[in-house]
Amino acid sequence: MRALRIAGSAIAAIVVIAAVFLIVGIPSGFLTSTIQERVERETGYHLTVAGSTKVGLWPSLNITMSNVTLKRLGDRDAGGHLTVGSIQADITLASLWSGHPEITELVINHPDISVPLHRERRPAAKTTASPPDASSGNTSNAPTIGRVIVNDGVVRFFNTHDRVENRIAGISARATIGADRQLSLKGNARAGDHPLTFDVKASLPNPPLERQNIPVELSLEARGLLRAPLSSKAEVRINGTVVMINGVSGAIGDGAFDGWASVDFATKPLVKLDLDFRRLDFATATAQAAPQGAAASAWSNDPIDLAGLNYVDAQLRLSVAELSVGSAHFAPVALEASLASGQLKGTISNLGAYGGQASGTIDVDVSLDVPVYAVRGDLTSVLALPLLSSVADFDKLDGKLNAKIDVRSNGQSQQAIMSNLTGTVVANFQDGAIRGLNVAQMIRQLASSTLSGWQENREQTTDLSQLSASFRIDKGQAVTTDLNLVGPLVKMTGGGTIDLGAQTLALRVEPKLVMTTEGQGRSSDPVAFGIPVAINGPWAAPRIYPDVAGILDNPDAAYAKLKELGNGLFAPGGLGSSSSGNPSGDGQSSTLGSSLGETLGKLIQQGLSAGRNRNAPQTASPNDAAAPAQNNPNQPDQGSRPAGDLLKQFLGR
Repeated sequence: MRALRIAGSAIAAIVVIAAVFLIVGIPSGFLTSTIQERVERETGYHLTVAGSTKVGLWPSLNITMSNVTLKRLGDRDAGGHLTVGSIQADITLASLWSGHPEITELVINHPDISVPLHRERRPAAKTTASPPDASSGNTSNAPTIGRVIVNDGVVRFFNTHDRVENRIAGISARATIGADRQLSLKGNARAGDHPLTFDVKASLPNPPLERQNIPVELSLEARGLLRAPLSSKAEVRINGTVVMINGVSGAIGDGAFDGWASVDFATKPLVKLDLDFRRLDFATATAQAAPQGAAASAWSNDPIDLAGLNYVDAQLRLSVAELSVGSAHFAPVALEASLASGQLKGTISNLGAYGGQASGTIDVDVSLDVPVYAVRGDLTSVLALPLLSSVADFDKLDGKLNAKIDVRSNGQSQQAIMSNLTGTVVANFQDGAIRGLNVAQMIRQLASSTLSGWQENREQTTDLSQLSASFRIDKGQAVTTDLNLVGPLVKMTGGGTIDLGAQTLALRVEPKLVMTTEGQGRSSDPVAFGIPVAINGPWAAPRIYPDVAGILDNPDAAYAKLKELGNGLFAPGGLGSSSSGNPSGDGQSSTLGSSLGETLGKLIQQGLSAGRNRNAPQTASPNDAAAPAQNNPNQPDQGSRPAGDLLKQFLGR
């Protein structure tokens, strides 16, 4: 009887323990060494389990390991490894007894893959233990996996020496392999601020996979990076560390492409790519348009991160029938580029740009602490308005543009690059117009006041036959001495400095205005304004005024020109009789205009004469000085407005 009681108690204890094991799992630390040995033998990677290992019996047989680290044997790259929060594998009991493990589901939580980045290519690190020879076909003991689930994964790309780290985070994926060996992989991730969604399908051949063609279909959506989803098909072939991608065909949105690619993953990746696109669109950050008349935005000081170019080598050949970068459009485009040791060299040999042609080279060296840029190019018969509007949001110049550009700079932001720009630029606009500005009207207005800003009016234009200038640029200071504008109603020459970094102008020009509306077929030469005009200040809204020094250097000549200008501008039928340059038909206005021109000439003559006599000895008596001005009607009222002040007012200073 006592024996029965003991047996009953033992059975009850076993039942309780079994129930606990079913719920909690059997502590199976003894399995760790067996699992580590098998992983190392079959993969060449060393497995470390810092946490616990348990065997669960409910709801099915499963093995759970926590705080797992996987690293290639003999790998000398510090930090190159995989860490996993936990791994749970559901295994069929029958397959376990047979010695051919069949994992129905593998759940990987919080995997963190660290991938070291290298600046130079070198032979792959040798391992002390080699994985089994795949070509031998000895894969009978390899476990089969039906479904893999990844939750909240991260891939980190880092270089400790350069203090560089980039990551693809928030990786969630679900992969299934059917009985017909059809792989389906779906998931999403986040690259920086850009969400990624991917869908991969592949037909897996029987093991071994190496050196066999694997048909693959890929769908990728990368909002903010690609304007439309990408879909592609290819034949993938794995040969050691090299992945060949042959027979590529696909589309980005409605733009089809085809070609081939390869990637060698040994230490530093080497990418080779040859693709032909029917249409290719790149999204760019959209800048909010400034209100009309508002100052232009300053260059950004946000860092431009191109450090990633140090850690990949590439050989690229791209041809695009239609290319869109932001709002800029080019067709066609042929580009060849090479990237090695952080130095990118690109050649554009055939670029169709807005009715014209462009060619050139682009060099970028990011191997230094501060990136260096060099651009050389030729533009021939390019329509300036759509080009400048799309590339620089500048819609003031129209015409055919011919230009030669040879510039270089260095910097880590827009502000730094523009402030350090050096080189030469020669530009020539022909048979076009300056939109939104009436230069002839601006010159007329200078006779009475200083102008603040460009006096923009969308309904006005200034036709031009030619606008040309050459610039020598040094540390962001673009200097020109041959600015030349020729149009039917205006001609202007001059020079000065444009500060590209500060976005300011310091120009001195000599405008000439045609005194009739005969245009280019005029019988007389244009009349000069007589005084150099200064254009100073922010290039979006500068101050425009006659240069005082130009008057004081030769006041008599300045007076003669101004008198001639005044009579011409306001004479009957002259440009001053209407804002458009055509006579108003109002006889009273014409007479008033002629009188105003004569008065303007006399007023300037009196002001200049008074300025010359201002320092002369005073011989008049005190009584004469105290006499009211109206006693001498032929003299202007100098008591309240000295000649110097009168001159300053006229000059707008």
